[in-house]
Amino acid sequence: MKKIIHTSKAPAPIGPYNQAVLVGNTLYTSGQIALDPESMVLILDSIETETRQVMENMKAVLAAADMTFEDVIKTSIFISDMNNFSRINAVYGQYFDEANAPARETVEVANLPKFVNVEISMIAVK
Repeated sequence: MKKIIHTSKAPAPIGPYNQAVLVGNTLYTSGQIALDPESMVLILDSIETETRQVMENMKAVLAAADMTFEDVIKTSIFISDMNNFSRINAVYGQYFDEANAPARETVEVANLPKFVNVEISMIAVK
């Protein structure tokens, strides 16, 4: 049976989807972009601040399911410019212990929702 996960501490969905779905002990998150959850304004000052906002949004979604980054087993990162990879990776890496970091792929795409530079989704298991 699935349970819909929702928190006001992360941006409300901008389409027909939920922030995350919990099935048993596995959480499947939707992709997060750098929307401020209170104002719904994009945080695009730099690729670092954008990535940090994405990760903070994801942190809030995980917390709503009583999980943390330690529970994440798989991450998908979609970026608009592979030249930003190392800068995104530097911020992303601050949220994980490298020895126990999840599996991951990073894919360059032509466009992302609202034409942001980075979108991240995760799968976590408790």
